[in-house]
Amino acid sequence: MFGFLKTKDDPAAPAAVTPTAPRASWGERLKAGLSRTRDTLNTPLTELFSRSKIDDELLEDLETTLLMADCGIEATQWLLAELKATVKRDKLETPAQLRSALAKSLQALLTPLEQMLEADGHQPFVIMIAGVNGAGKTTSIGKLAKHFQNQGKSVLLAAGDTFRAAAREQLTAWGERNGVTVIAQESGDPAAVVFDAISAARARKIDIVLADTAGRLPTQLHLMEEIAKVRRVIQKADASGPHEVLLVLDANIGQNAVQQVKAFDKAIAVTGLVITKLDGTAKGGVLAAIARQCPKPVRFIGVGEGIDDLQAFRAGEFVEALLGPSSDSSS
Repeated sequence: MFGFLKTKDDPAAPAAVTPTAPRASWGERLKAGLSRTRDTLNTPLTELFSRSKIDDELLEDLETTLLMADCGIEATQWLLAELKATVKRDKLETPAQLRSALAKSLQALLTPLEQMLEADGHQPFVIMIAGVNGAGKTTSIGKLAKHFQNQGKSVLLAAGDTFRAAAREQLTAWGERNGVTVIAQESGDPAAVVFDAISAARARKIDIVLADTAGRLPTQLHLMEEIAKVRRVIQKADASGPHEVLLVLDANIGQNAVQQVKAFDKAIAVTGLVITKLDGTAKGGVLAAIARQCPKPVRFIGVGEGIDDLQAFRAGEFVEALLGPSSDSSS
């Protein structure tokens, strides 16, 4: 999971990827990353949409397919209601037209989640990052640091995950390789580490503070209270902060992602999501479930281990990478 932190070369160097071949575009990498999901989803969809007509049996089978794609009950019911209304309103006759209508409805569902993170208006702009162990939190922090550096902003990392020594070591190693200051302690209270980091950033006129927190399960109530304490301490250090609270979610956990959003939101008021590992066995429909049950802006999605494989979420290109381009333009 943290492979890019273990390389001897600068992980941001394009030459480390492919010295002779041009780097694939983000759209190409997104499509490749979602290929497993697309194959899993498109096999039944291809069968469904190759039928001769739109009928109740097709719609029932489509409902099953969407549920298997991790869309969840609420999003699936919403999508089916939209499709049925479109079939009636536009007098759709062919399953190919229905596929195009599905793509449009899915994009309409996901578009409200498409909100860019604008880290301006405060110095330092304090971003608190949470997530369970294994979600890709530390890797995402490294990628976010490079993202903001590419925007010309200075970055400071707060190693607030004092529970797991490897997390502190990974952040420290990344900071050394890329010239990013890391505030860390051998041991101690994570809230105190974050407080010190904000004070240091203010003194050094740093633009962005990325505050790591210890990974924990939403069911670990005492640890969730600890992360809530980190948030309160940030507010003591800066009454306007934290200015963003990012929850890192592993897309492979399916409907559990919805429960994580709800639990972390209750504890620390989540303002945005980072969806990782969409290039694995994840079913991209989980974003539809989030959109219906606990809508939060999806700030970034990740489809690989590369330093630039974390990009802003765009609903249109996500749906096209998931379902493929629409073959029908008349619906």
